[in-house]
Amino acid sequence: MTQTTPRRLMLAGGLLLAATGTAHAKTLVYCSEASPEGFNPQHYTAGTTFDASSRTIYNRLVEFKSGTTEIKPALAESWEVSDDGKTYTFHLRPGVRFQTTDYFTPSREFNADDVLYSFNRQLEDDHPWHGVGSGYEYFEGMGMPDLIDSVEKVDEHTVRFHLSRASAPFLSDMAMDFASILSAEYADKLMKEGHPERMNQQPLGTGPFQFAGFQRDAYIRYLAHPDYWDGKSPLDRLVFSITPDASVRFQKLQANECQVMVFPNPADLEAMRNDPNINLESAEGLNVGYLSFQTEKPPFDDPKVRRALSMAVDRDAIIESVYQGAGEKAKNPIPPTLWGYDENVKEIPYDPEQAKKLLKEAGVENLKTQLWAMPVQRPYNPNARRMAEIIQSDWRKVGVDAEIVSYEWGEYLRRASEGEALTGLFGWTGDNGDPDNFLNTLLSCNAARDGSNYAKWCNPEYDDIIRQAATETDQEKRAELYVQAQEIFRDQLPWLPIAHSIVYDPVRSNVTGYQVQPTGSHIFYGVDIKE
Repeated sequence: MTQTTPRRLMLAGGLLLAATGTAHAKTLVYCSEASPEGFNPQHYTAGTTFDASSRTIYNRLVEFKSGTTEIKPALAESWEVSDDGKTYTFHLRPGVRFQTTDYFTPSREFNADDVLYSFNRQLEDDHPWHGVGSGYEYFEGMGMPDLIDSVEKVDEHTVRFHLSRASAPFLSDMAMDFASILSAEYADKLMKEGHPERMNQQPLGTGPFQFAGFQRDAYIRYLAHPDYWDGKSPLDRLVFSITPDASVRFQKLQANECQVMVFPNPADLEAMRNDPNINLESAEGLNVGYLSFQTEKPPFDDPKVRRALSMAVDRDAIIESVYQGAGEKAKNPIPPTLWGYDENVKEIPYDPEQAKKLLKEAGVENLKTQLWAMPVQRPYNPNARRMAEIIQSDWRKVGVDAEIVSYEWGEYLRRASEGEALTGLFGWTGDNGDPDNFLNTLLSCNAARDGSNYAKWCNPEYDDIIRQAATETDQEKRAELYVQAQEIFRDQLPWLPIAHSIVYDPVRSNVTGYQVQPTGSHIFYGVDIKE
């Protein structure tokens, strides 16, 4: 991508930074793990770099209170919900200004037209922007096209969402990245000039930092949005230093070449704790790492085979070797930090002999398959290659020959969503603190067709239960339904839950205002650097 700001460039800490002309401009460098797939949060679901970029550039109608899953106003100052739970009316914040780029300067403030554009392009198949970009995996996988009947502009600063049914998680869903608000005026200009792809390449939102440049596998640059509605950031510049190797990220942190880093190696945690220049922030992660089975393809369409392969995996060895004390063994598809977690479900035992017996009963002998290993680190899986090697060795003991394969991260997810991964390592970090965000997003029939259900598992009984839970307003009753759903999951095992991890964010000690997020997000608004 070409440079998008006509500003003088300077070399600092090995990175090209955009100069602001301020003698004491504050710059924070964040050592991230990979290049983002893109900059439009409607299209992508993968990764912390993307998530941090999205929340830097864009705002949603509502957002999560930092460090919690509590909902607070953002672009909407207030809202009302109808008695039947099917109509949400949002009163929009006046005076919100969009960012500017060298390509476009908005002529008006944020209003209802931007909300309608941002949602209707995902909702309506005949919308002129619907086919632009790489699809709407999250929006569609969560069943939003079936849930949202229409979005109505009441006036310049009021919008109303009409739902087909009551939805208890709806407000939390509106705080997620796919619900980010884009500029309709910018979209009109791009479409008129024949360059709609620039919506993703040169993003423009209402967030606290505005995009200033990107070089793949090197950096992303941002400048503070001077007219941000909640006040300008204490930071003048924010730079993502894209550094795939965790050891190199740590070296940069020690050398003060970056002030925040992502995904430390578990083996480096003790050294970080003992470094007086580093604060090792941590939180129980809202996540799960798992081994998925492609349930539409034999022999993985047989629950007995899935159970056998699950029982053949020594997860204690994985916890010790891969997580090194930074994770706990999982038995459910949701983490124990979530309400609705089923404490009474028995975990899958490690029992190679029983695994052999089940495979024989299923008529499976000399099975050869692929085992996909993620090419990137994630909070829920710090070393997928090592995990795959352990599973490969375990399966070999029960007569299963697994070839470990991988792809570039975007390609990995694309191929998996198309059903190519016979068995594979995946994971999820929750967005909103609601069990629906796991049990629906990862395991529903909608998500099997269009979303993140890489097992392609569609169970009508399970689907009916999670739909009932989403329409129930009583949290105790919702929790009971989610326990039932987990029991069905445990019986069918479309994937083997492996671990829930602790989220660690190493931060230089002169950084203030940074909070580790249980959702794995990285939020830089409100962060400052002591001089």
